[in-house]
Amino acid sequence: MYHPTCAFACHDALSSYQLNCSTSLNHTMTGGHLGDTSMPAFITSPDCYATDDNFLSSVAYCISTHCSHESVSDIEHYWNAFLVGRIPDQPIPKESYSTALQHAVPSPVTVADPTSLLNTTTLVSEYIYTAIYNSDSYFEQMETRQNDFGLTVLITGVAIPVACSLLRFVPFPKTWQSRFNAYFIDPPMFGHKHREPFRNLALVPTRGQALLISYFVLINVVLSCVDYRLIMPNLYYGAKKDQLLVYIGNRQGVLSFANIPLLVLYAGRNNILLWITNWSHSTFLLLHRWIALICTVEACLHSAVYLQIYVALGQHSTESKLPYWIWGIVATLLLCILLPASILPLRQKLYNVFLASHFVFAFLALISCYFHIYYRYANQWGYETWLYIAFAMWGFDRVLRFARLARNGVRKAEITVIDEDYIRVDVPGIAASGNAYLYFPTLSWRVWENHPFSVMGTMMPQEQQKTSSAKPTSASSRIPSSEVEKAPAHASARASLDVDRSHDAPLTDPYFKPGLTFFLRTTTKGLTGILRGRSTLPVLVETSYTSSSLDEVRTVPNCVVIAGGVGITAVGPLLRSRTAGRLRLFWGVRSRPLVDAVRSALGAEALAPSIVGEIAIEKRLNLRAILHREVLENSETVVVVSGPVTMADEVRAIVCELGRKGRAVKLVDEAFGW
Repeated sequence: MYHPTCAFACHDALSSYQLNCSTSLNHTMTGGHLGDTSMPAFITSPDCYATDDNFLSSVAYCISTHCSHESVSDIEHYWNAFLVGRIPDQPIPKESYSTALQHAVPSPVTVADPTSLLNTTTLVSEYIYTAIYNSDSYFEQMETRQNDFGLTVLITGVAIPVACSLLRFVPFPKTWQSRFNAYFIDPPMFGHKHREPFRNLALVPTRGQALLISYFVLINVVLSCVDYRLIMPNLYYGAKKDQLLVYIGNRQGVLSFANIPLLVLYAGRNNILLWITNWSHSTFLLLHRWIALICTVEACLHSAVYLQIYVALGQHSTESKLPYWIWGIVATLLLCILLPASILPLRQKLYNVFLASHFVFAFLALISCYFHIYYRYANQWGYETWLYIAFAMWGFDRVLRFARLARNGVRKAEITVIDEDYIRVDVPGIAASGNAYLYFPTLSWRVWENHPFSVMGTMMPQEQQKTSSAKPTSASSRIPSSEVEKAPAHASARASLDVDRSHDAPLTDPYFKPGLTFFLRTTTKGLTGILRGRSTLPVLVETSYTSSSLDEVRTVPNCVVIAGGVGITAVGPLLRSRTAGRLRLFWGVRSRPLVDAVRSALGAEALAPSIVGEIAIEKRLNLRAILHREVLENSETVVVVSGPVTMADEVRAIVCELGRKGRAVKLVDEAFGW
């Protein structure tokens, strides 16, 4: 910021002098009052500084006596680049530093009166020089340290998920891992609900998620409180408390900016950490919300501190009219609006409105942050770099989304009604895996709206039969929680899957073609309700977003799959592709037609009698009995759950209980996070 600091201090110590070419101000003509010492009596232009002989020789002599440790090349660079100022296209001094120093002969011996016209080469007041040097030097040190602290937040926010996920490759004893997860990772932070909202207000993080959230809170608090370096005399501050207040305000601003790239990274569908780690998108979205809270609190503290500073100085009325101040207030207000506008009840009730408004407000907040810095520092100090990183991450995510969407083009979706609760959506001509986002641009003027679904397969019959017992289809849905299957608690029945192997077809069968099939549970309102009344419509498909957690369990000796309703579709690839070890499926479902449709889609091998443990139609599975029986004592077991929130939380509690008892068991919760 000030290199070399001694040269900047010399300039600032002499720039307050009136020069021969300075312009005197008539306060009466400009609306001031005679004798008002708070207003300058003159103004000095950059051209004046660049051409005044006495100013140039005085600064050159000061630099020669105070910057003996600096190289001549550094001094000359400063002289040409910064002596006159920092504004773009400023004039260059009429002579070099070396030439101006020669004009300082004979050497000055006195300090000129700062209230008089500078008409000779002068010494600088050592007290003023020291105060300015301290101001510049310590301010730069603090800004450098605050930049280091910001980097600490950003780098650890990326490195910790990677490091934690790599621990899965360390060959710890399986029972140790299970006990550790059962006590410190998988259970909710408090109570027994994780996926089911606490008082319908917010999701309770797991203990593992809470540990990481606690780290982010702690590191931001600690870095906000440590390593403030204060010194007097100081030209900028009359007391150390004033100096400390400015440093605290700046620290909060830098830390808030440093958290913004993490906000953008964690929220993205194309989050590179999803590709590297085995963490779920739900976990990163949860961290995104907590870091948003930290970022907003820091922005509010930054704004409040500077409000206090300028009110105390009596400068608020003028400072608050400047562009940088206005943009800073806009950015802070937008961040404050985003928090209450993102609470869980609003996301559930008005999900599409939430997504659109969240995008607009967040983007405007980033733009406002940029202009706040631009109008304050004109991009001189690098504060805008945090925002460049955030914009780069945002742009990367959006470009990749568009690329995933464009490669599939516009397709035709074929809708089949299964029963009063479920429909099937077929999209021919696409091969994909994992998750997909579907856009139905003709259903609404909001053409950008899209919804996430799980892909169960990529083959469908050449001639689709529009009946509830259609031929094999291939995929699944994952929809917002307001439309997720709820586990029923009435009437019992048991279905066995005696699959007709005539439905099987190899990938090379000429009667089959590439395509995706999605099973959706419909509601009276929203997208799924509208789809029930359509037979075909255009669709855009954004693919594929794979689940690394399911990939890891394909080779575990014992796998128990618990599914509820259309949650069966998220585990379809696992049922069909797992070839080694023991696999057992337990599925609670309301609709027999859905069972038939999924049976056709998965095929005989995926739902062979040796795999299906129980399919409970219109009854609740006895999860405790199932897991105590199926989680074998002498074999490593993974339990995959995909279904209603109450089912998932009950499975989580039972698995943790078994882990604490010494069973080698791991939980995989396949859920779309809010």
